[in-house]
Amino acid sequence: MSITKQDFAIFEKFNFERKPIAIKFSTTKPDNVEKLDKVLDFCEMLVESQAGRSFYAARDNFTCVGPVLLGMDKDPIFECGMVSPKLGVFKDPRANRRIYDILPRLPENIIHYVVFSPLDKLNFDPDLLVITGNVSQADILIRARSYNTGKAWDFKGTPVAACAWLFIYPFVSGEMNLLVTGLTLGMKARQLFPDGLMQVSIPWDLMPEIITNLKEMPWVLPSHTLGREGHKQKLKGILADIKKDMAK
Repeated sequence: MSITKQDFAIFEKFNFERKPIAIKFSTTKPDNVEKLDKVLDFCEMLVESQAGRSFYAARDNFTCVGPVLLGMDKDPIFECGMVSPKLGVFKDPRANRRIYDILPRLPENIIHYVVFSPLDKLNFDPDLLVITGNVSQADILIRARSYNTGKAWDFKGTPVAACAWLFIYPFVSGEMNLLVTGLTLGMKARQLFPDGLMQVSIPWDLMPEIITNLKEMPWVLPSHTLGREGHKQKLKGILADIKKDMAK
C-alpha cells in the first residue's frame, strides 16, 4: 500500500485533542518548511508542533540529550551517568550509566535535521507518526497493530530520556511504541502534558498496515457496550456455537 495524504484522513475520526505529529529525519536540509526560531528540548518540539507549526530543527535548535540520541553530538556529560542521580532518578552513576547501553540512538553525523508537522499540514513522507490521546483512543491504535497479526504488546521505556523511546526507537526498530505521560522525568518536569495520556509512535513501515486495519476493524467492540452480564452472555453464546461446530 502506498500512503497518500487522503489515507491519513482516517486519523481525523479520532478527534484528538492534541494534533497527531508527523516527523522526518533528514540528512539534507528540508525544503518548503521554515527553520525553528527557538532553542528547545526534543520533547518540547512535539508540543511546539502540536500548537499548529510545521518546522525543521537543526543541531543549534536542540538542548538536553536529543543531539546525543540523534547522532549530532557526542557529549560525555550525559553518558557518564552523573546527571540523573543528582536529580534523584537513580541511586548512583553506574545505574544511570547502564541506560546508555540500551538507549536507541542514530549513527553519528547521518541525521542533521528533524522535521515536525501536524498531520493536517503534512507535505512530506513521514518516518514517524506520534499520536497523543486518551486510553480509549490508544486502545483502537493498539488493536489496529495486532488486528491482522495477533502480535503481542512489547512497549519499552526508561525513567529518563523519553525522547529516545518516543522518537528514535520506533524509527530504528520498526516497532510501534507507547509511553504514558507522567512516567518519565523530562516531560513531567517540563509540565508538557497532564499525567495519564497515551503517546503512541508509529514508524513508517507500519503505517500502511495500521491504516488498512483502522478502515476494516470495529473501533467500538460490542462487548464494550453490553455491560458485564451482557458480555458474559454473549461470550457464553459464542462458545456454545463453536462447540456445536466442532462436534459436527
